[in-house]
Amino acid sequence: MIVDAHQHFWDPARADYPWVEADELAPIRRAFGPADLAPLLQANGIDASILVQCRSALEETEEFLRIADATPSVIGVVGWADLTDAALGETLDRLRALPGGDKLVGIRHQVHDELDADWLLREDVQRGLSAVFAHDLAYDFLVRSRELPAAIATAQAFPHARFVLDHAAKPPIAAGGSAEWTERIAALAACGNVWCKISGLATEAVWDDWNAERLFPFVAHTAKCFGEDRLIFGSDWPVCQLAGSYGEIKTALEACLAKLGSGVRDKAFGVNAAQAYRLAMAS
Repeated sequence: MIVDAHQHFWDPARADYPWVEADELAPIRRAFGPADLAPLLQANGIDASILVQCRSALEETEEFLRIADATPSVIGVVGWADLTDAALGETLDRLRALPGGDKLVGIRHQVHDELDADWLLREDVQRGLSAVFAHDLAYDFLVRSRELPAAIATAQAFPHARFVLDHAAKPPIAAGGSAEWTERIAALAACGNVWCKISGLATEAVWDDWNAERLFPFVAHTAKCFGEDRLIFGSDWPVCQLAGSYGEIKTALEACLAKLGSGVRDKAFGVNAAQAYRLAMAS
């Protein structure tokens, strides 16, 4: 089974998405749903996807579970829940009991939007992460280089938990990279309980001036750090459309991974996501 481990649905007419208000994001400031994604999956040979949170609202997580329940191709949901809520365990129990609740595989928060670079290390957040892991869920790190030290400390604090780094921590590709990102992502990878999504890279490059060759050094570095068993493909659709079509993104990332070996490519397109999220995958 070929899996896109990172895609989104949203509708700005029905809810607020503050991050999409910037003028340059106007092309994606419209509704995207299962009917939009289905032909793209089919055209690109993708069997299934993981639907990932877009806003900090339990209502969205509940909606995503309903969508997953009604959409066979959505085999997992990484939702949002308030990590600072002392009753988080009860909330997760309730989510699991909803239609589609069996497809809840992880929790995520937009940590890189927090003013505090050490937000993950707050006592209430760490308590919330304990509840996430007690429910056998993964936690997705949505961080940039600034927050990587806190992510490293968190992964070390929960050595038996499963973490997934989104978008390879958004390397500054348009600026040519940075030593800070290079060193910190290597330190995070040294925590053997963290997987890394090769996703969202084209939108960290110059949107109208990128190709697989320019992405490759960043893919190669993450591969060197995480190894072939902890790299995961994700399209980051529809955000990726700012830089290229679904097909262009998939083709470029597949080319980068293939240069590292067919084993790297094949595992990144399904097996590793199944391990990280404990997916129930058909052959």
